[in-house]
Amino acid sequence: MTIERVELVRLAMPLVRPFRTSFGVQHTRDVLLVHVVADGGEGWGECAAHAEPFYNEEFTESTALVLERWLVPAVVDGDVRGADVATRTATVKGYRAAKAGLEMAVLDAELRAAGQSLAHHLGGTRDAVDVGVSVGITPTVDELVAQVGGYVDDGYRRVKLKVMPGWDLEPLRAVRADHPDLALQVDANAGYTAAHLDLVASFDDFGLLMVEQPFAPEELRLHARLAARMATPICLDESILSTVHAATALDLGACTIVNIKVGRVGGVLEARRIHDLCLARGVPVWCGGMLETGIGRAANVALASLPGFTFPADLSASDRYWRRDLTEAFVLDGSCLRVPDGPGLGVSVDADALDELGAEVRAVAGVAR
Repeated sequence: MTIERVELVRLAMPLVRPFRTSFGVQHTRDVLLVHVVADGGEGWGECAAHAEPFYNEEFTESTALVLERWLVPAVVDGDVRGADVATRTATVKGYRAAKAGLEMAVLDAELRAAGQSLAHHLGGTRDAVDVGVSVGITPTVDELVAQVGGYVDDGYRRVKLKVMPGWDLEPLRAVRADHPDLALQVDANAGYTAAHLDLVASFDDFGLLMVEQPFAPEELRLHARLAARMATPICLDESILSTVHAATALDLGACTIVNIKVGRVGGVLEARRIHDLCLARGVPVWCGGMLETGIGRAANVALASLPGFTFPADLSASDRYWRRDLTEAFVLDGSCLRVPDGPGLGVSVDADALDELGAEVRAVAGVAR
């Protein structure tokens, strides 16, 4: 496949409600898309970087710059497939969200031309995936309990609560009291330190599915210390950037569950490799989300159809985040989302929605400056 044109599409999408974690509050999602036009058709990808470098080092402005200056020029010369993107862009260190968005767009174009769905290409085995919902930090505990109750009424059977120092025990007690049998887990987004070891260990009292990323990404030995003390499984997110990171964390006993995010690990193909490693070791995985639109969500749902994804995905229906998505809406069916079975990502980008939201389109040159 020969790439003829690449466009970066950027827009601001207001969230249905603010989403607060230990590293900040988002009211609007700064969305960066990659649009590839090739001799065989077109493809779309989504870069999951956030507007600020608080989740990790990458942020939307840097992602756009690196794509334009180095990553896109690396793939526009000669024949290219999705599987070639990682190799061709390997000289650029990091910028995994940028690489993931570019790989996704190239794969989408390639698979659309071949008439094959991404889920089939990856080896997916399900036509629907069980999903849960992630609930951010709210102004009051009562508001949190009300939000959780609403999502349970919607059909979500697994709820993840964002926690941080000062927002943990009280909200956990309240939600667990209201929903004693709910599949419940927490995510700290690396908000705790070694000084909080006893506090986090006390989360065992709440019968959680898992405690996700309590400490900083590099603190693998601290995670292992916590894991040795707790009955509740430890899951790692920000610590897992590649298959090598996953293997190291497992070897150290830092976790027994792995969260796989396409944008965090550099693409859907590396995500599949992490899945394969964990499956071979008998380690359960689940698919995390990064507030993606329907474009990135389609890739996530396809990935989550692989056999090793045994916990509900952190994806949710479109209306959890957006009043109007950029693709046909993902709708909750019971507690599941259907896996798109059309060619490529299996979704269509809504040009009217892009226009309505004031999307800016920038054509990217094929020669590095």
